[in-house]
Amino acid sequence: MGPLKLSRIITLTTDFGTKDGYAGAVKGVISSINPEAQIVDISHQVPARNILSGAFCLLNAAPFYPQGTIHVAVVDPGVGGSRRPILVQTKRYCLVGPDNGIFDLVLEKDKVSCFIHLTNLDHFLGRVSATFHGRDIFAPVAAYLSLGVKPDEFGVQIKKINKLSFPLVTKSAKKIVGEIIHIDNFGNLVSNVTWFELKQAKESKIKIKNRVIPKISTTFSDVKSGEIVAYLGSSNLLEVGVNLGNAARTLRAEVGDKIEIQL
Repeated sequence: MGPLKLSRIITLTTDFGTKDGYAGAVKGVISSINPEAQIVDISHQVPARNILSGAFCLLNAAPFYPQGTIHVAVVDPGVGGSRRPILVQTKRYCLVGPDNGIFDLVLEKDKVSCFIHLTNLDHFLGRVSATFHGRDIFAPVAAYLSLGVKPDEFGVQIKKINKLSFPLVTKSAKKIVGEIIHIDNFGNLVSNVTWFELKQAKESKIKIKNRVIPKISTTFSDVKSGEIVAYLGSSNLLEVGVNLGNAARTLRAEVGDKIEIQL
């Protein structure tokens, strides 16, 4: 197991929202165990039970935190069931959350040192609720990690974790077909088509919801206000937006809709 030195920075990525106090309870547990922990909210607005959106949200932010950061991610529709609570140590971070694929995208950018199945009740919060592992398991584990408890003290090593059911991009001689995996706060449509797949399609047309976009642009201002634009987003994925508008509303688009690049 690598000698990663963990910091007091603990990030939170959840679908809890902010009106019910769930996120506040998680922060309270962490602060009670380690009052010097630096808690950072990545987001609590992940769409409810949408593991893929949670994975994408974490991917957008986690790589920009210092080495040794502890990332807690809780989008957990299987809470209380058979899915395992886990800790993943990588070359740069520790990740704490459910074993449901939420860490898949960020792990593609880092080297894994070990997977731990969280089983040590001494580092949980007393009696564990069957429906709130974020508060009773993941928060205390993150807090104890920030105090210097070693990852292998939280449970047993396992060889692999569950993978996310990630939509596949299909290719033929005439087209590349992907799908929308995320809609951001501005209504921009984020696809699963990567920059690498777009290298052969720079002059290609994009089709989505029966609308054709004539080319892949660099930025929003390449088109007039209110016009639809396709571009390579900051996550190196093909996105569709509307200059000074909302593509999701304009196109009536949803996560899962197909996007086609004509070669």
